[in-house]
Amino acid sequence: MVNLQGSKITFFGHAAFRIITPDESVTFIDPWIKENPQCPENLKTIERMDAILVTHGHSDHFADVVELARKHKPVVVSINETAHWLENRGVKHNMGMGKGGTQKVGQLEVTMVHAVHSNSIDDDGKMVYGGEPAGYIVQLPGRARIYHAGDTCVFGDMKLIAEIYTPDIAMLPIGGHYTMGPREAAVAIRLLNVKHVIPMHYGTFPVLTGTPEALREETKDMAGLEIHIMKPGETLA
Repeated sequence: MVNLQGSKITFFGHAAFRIITPDESVTFIDPWIKENPQCPENLKTIERMDAILVTHGHSDHFADVVELARKHKPVVVSINETAHWLENRGVKHNMGMGKGGTQKVGQLEVTMVHAVHSNSIDDDGKMVYGGEPAGYIVQLPGRARIYHAGDTCVFGDMKLIAEIYTPDIAMLPIGGHYTMGPREAAVAIRLLNVKHVIPMHYGTFPVLTGTPEALREETKDMAGLEIHIMKPGETLA
């Protein structure tokens, strides 16, 4: 496994991850916790949250963000339109940004990159525009870089993500229907030229039929590739 140099990554199920850096700061990506059927009960009580990275406003990524942000007062990183919506809901410490931008979040260096999906927010039963969806390159203290793709299909500019940011670990959706499935994710892995992959966004709902086993079959010709099938609650360190 890639050397995380003291950082720890825990999978909370679906597309939710927690990163703890060597200074013990806690960052969540898409912390859908309360109603996430994959999230273990012992992880549903959050003790600390210093930062949140939001890829987009769909409820299976975003439903708990306002409540968690009001409680823990973290820095919240999102695209500008979503940041504006959060500000209007009483969320402080927003760090809105745009694609291609980079900013420091504690010990992390966070770059917002492209994703091909949609982005709407359930605003008391009304669907409102949340800006474009995004992915993130997260530079951990030291060398390791994580690419969380958010919800996306495969797209050719993943090759640019590889050339510019050289991610070590790619967290890729594989469930299909709303995102790419195993066939498309295998192409994404080739474009990204990444050797470590964590599948996500599969199996949560019946319609998300893609599996890690299917991804392994699609990539069996790729020498040196490691697909890390993380169970909710498992940690990479």
